[in-house]
Amino acid sequence: MLPLPMKRLLLLSSFALSTAHADDSAQARRETVTGIPGLVAFWDFVKREPDGGRFLAHVPEGADNDYPLDAGNYVKEYWGQGRDATYDDFPLLGRGPFGQAIQIRHEEDITFRPLLYVPRERLHDTPLDIKGAKRSLTVVAWAIRNRGGHALAGIWHEGTDLKHEAGTDIRKVQLGQRQYGLFAGNNISGTACAHVSENGAGTFLNRFAMHKSNSIDVSPVIPVDAPDDVIDASWQCFAMTFDHGTDQLISWLNGRSGDRWFDHPKKDPSLSTAYNAWRQGHLHREPGLQEGEDPDFPMDQFYNPPEDTPLSTEVVSETDTEKVEVQEFPYTRVQFTSRKDAGGGWKVLDRDLVSLRLNPWWYPHDLYEPTRESGGPFSIGRVIHSARTSGFSGWIGGVAVFDHALDAEELAALAALDDRP
Repeated sequence: MLPLPMKRLLLLSSFALSTAHADDSAQARRETVTGIPGLVAFWDFVKREPDGGRFLAHVPEGADNDYPLDAGNYVKEYWGQGRDATYDDFPLLGRGPFGQAIQIRHEEDITFRPLLYVPRERLHDTPLDIKGAKRSLTVVAWAIRNRGGHALAGIWHEGTDLKHEAGTDIRKVQLGQRQYGLFAGNNISGTACAHVSENGAGTFLNRFAMHKSNSIDVSPVIPVDAPDDVIDASWQCFAMTFDHGTDQLISWLNGRSGDRWFDHPKKDPSLSTAYNAWRQGHLHREPGLQEGEDPDFPMDQFYNPPEDTPLSTEVVSETDTEKVEVQEFPYTRVQFTSRKDAGGGWKVLDRDLVSLRLNPWWYPHDLYEPTRESGGPFSIGRVIHSARTSGFSGWIGGVAVFDHALDAEELAALAALDDRP
C-alpha cells in the first residue's frame, strides 16, 4: 500500500498531465479556427488584456484591432435604470471548447441586461464592420443553451424606438442599427437563426427585421445545474452564413443546415408580413390596380424569390374545367388555381403562397451600411432592444467572425471542435 505522501504526489501528477493535455487540445482547436482563411475575429474567452483585463479577439497577423470587449448594462445606458455591469456578471466555467467559457445568466431584474460589446467607435470601418455591396460573412458561436432563444453575437442593435410595455420612460431613443446577427432561436426557439438587414430597421412593413433563416435541427435545453459531464458533452455549434453570390442566408447547427419549410405563412403572426410582401409584388406586376393591392406598399420591400421554372408540380384536384396544383420553386411553394378557356388551354385565376423556405432564405440585398453615427455595436450574449427580455441564457465558449461564407466542410470541421471527453 502506497504511503499518503506518495498518493498525493501521484494525484498531483495525474492532475498536471490532465491539465496539460486539456491545454494542448484547446490550443489545437484554437489553431483550427485561426487557420481558416478570412478570419476577422475570434474570441475564445482565454485571450485577455494583461493582468486579467478585457477579453481580446484573435485576429489575423498584422491586424491593428483586437476588439476588446466592454461589459455594459444597456438598460442603464438607454433607460437610466439599474446598475452598471462588470466582468463579474459573466461567470467563468473554467473549461470549454477552447479552454474557457462565459455564462449568460437568466436575469430576473428587468433593469439589468448585461452584455459584452465592442462600441461602434472602435469597430466602424474595421474588418468586423461587414456591410455594403457584395459582402458575405460567417458567424460561429459554440454555446450551451439553458433557456431562451435570442441573440448570441453580431451587430444587431434592434433600436429603442419600438413600443413595448417594458420600454417606457426611455431617455435615449435610437432607430434600429441591424447588420448581421446569430441567434439561438427567434421564430423557432433553439434553432440556429441567422439575421441580416438591408436597412437597419424593419422589413415588409413589420416593425421587426424579417430576413432570417432557421436550421433544421434544434439545440437541447441543458439545466443550469447539470453535472459537469453533462455540460461537457452538450456543446452546440451555432453558425450563420450569407453568400452574396447566391443570395442565400443559411443557418447551421453542428455543421448541418437542413431544408426547412414553413407552411401556411399567411396565418403566422410574423411571417404573414412576408406573405403579404410576396403577394403585393405579384399584384403590382399585373396591369391596373388589383383587388387587394396596396398602391403605397414600398417596392423595395416586395419579396419575390425566383419562380421561373418549377422544381416539381403536385396536382391537388382537377375537373374538366378547373385545376388546382402546387408548384415548388427554390424558395416558395405556390398554389395555382386555373380554369380551362375556350381554346382548351388553362388560364391562371389565382396564385397563393402556401409555404416559405426558411433555410436557405433568399436575401437579394446588400448588408446595411450605416454611418459612424447610425451604426450599432458588436455584442455577445444579448442585443439592445426595447422589449428588454432576458433572452438567451447559457454558456458561450467561443465566437468567430469570417469575411466570407464558409462551406459545409469548413463548418463541419468547426462543429467538431467541442470539449467532449
